[in-house]
Amino acid sequence: MYLEHFELKELPFRLSPDPAFLYLSKHHARAKAYMESTIWFTDGFVVITGEVGSGKTTLIETFLSELEKDVVVAQVNQTQVSPIEFLQSVLVQFGFSPFRMKKAELLATLNQFLIEQYAAGRKVLLIVDEAQNLSHRVLEEIRLLSGVETTKEKVLRIILAGQPEMNEKLDSPELLQLVQRVRLRFHLTALSPEDLRAYVLHRLEVAGSQGRQLFAEETFPLLYQYTGGIPRLINTLCDTALMAAYATEKHEVGTDEVRAAIAELGWTDYASRTARMQALQGGSTPEHARAAGFARIVVTFDGARVEERPLPPGRLVIGRTSDNDLQIDSKYVSRHHCQIVTTREGSTLEDLNSTNGVYVKSKRVRRHYLNDGDVIVLGRHEILYLDERAGRSRAPAHGHGEGAED
Repeated sequence: MYLEHFELKELPFRLSPDPAFLYLSKHHARAKAYMESTIWFTDGFVVITGEVGSGKTTLIETFLSELEKDVVVAQVNQTQVSPIEFLQSVLVQFGFSPFRMKKAELLATLNQFLIEQYAAGRKVLLIVDEAQNLSHRVLEEIRLLSGVETTKEKVLRIILAGQPEMNEKLDSPELLQLVQRVRLRFHLTALSPEDLRAYVLHRLEVAGSQGRQLFAEETFPLLYQYTGGIPRLINTLCDTALMAAYATEKHEVGTDEVRAAIAELGWTDYASRTARMQALQGGSTPEHARAAGFARIVVTFDGARVEERPLPPGRLVIGRTSDNDLQIDSKYVSRHHCQIVTTREGSTLEDLNSTNGVYVKSKRVRRHYLNDGDVIVLGRHEILYLDERAGRSRAPAHGHGEGAED
């Protein structure tokens, strides 16, 4: 690894959210202030939205690390659930075992817990990440929970964090009552070119650079051109560029190393990638998405189809937590389990030192060049890889392929 080569104490551009590395741009500082306001005001809840990789999860982790001991927190990250499953998830976070409770008992238990905590002088906070996936029925349950009160004030503080489509959902007529309970609503934008430079230098300093210039000045416009100021993309590109410099025994990353990293990742500039993704999202059929992508994956759980998505050039990180590109909330899946790197030539599967491993054709693999029809097995989940480059005609994928559980 390049740590010793660059005289760093730890990896500066890890994808996992680490409060120690948080860089507070003007917009991030404002979003954090809105989160902090929930502790002091209970008249409605806060909604924070932002693009994938914009830093929402890192902000949440930082906010949580700074809370006083009198704040009791429930943090829900798995949001593709029914109303009963959501209530169960909240109670589990508060230390209950609610899986045999019916809905009336779930609500009674939760209400009683909230009142008891208020009487004990404790504040109760509910944070829901990836809230854009919540159904209207679950959002209605959240609205009702926000109304639990004593004779003086509401007793549950709520933060909803999600991707931009959360705003579209909130603006629907069916959620008018919920929107009326929202006190603050803020969209987290990408970093500016100036903030990108400060972000990179900040993370390097935290990692132990001690003021040394590890990225040449002329690299920053190039970094911005290919990341659009999205923190997760900045991390990916900077980490790959450091590896490129390490491989050629250079102690400073220049434009040559950044371009080598871009080529390895198979990226086009951010504006072009964004336009392509908007085209994909605008398509009304899976065929439209497939036409624009080099490959696609179909995710199943116990044989049931869960999700399908295209694989444009770049890196798709798969893991248990919400900061991954593809979240699989399973006890068999590590926090950051594996990744699929897609280029114009093909796609490669890489294990990210997971606990339970990655399996293809019943064999555990560390690195595997994916072939059309390969099935990646992660516990009880399977990921079917379909290569579209050759323009093959095939029957629609039904999602269940061969593979072995680990």
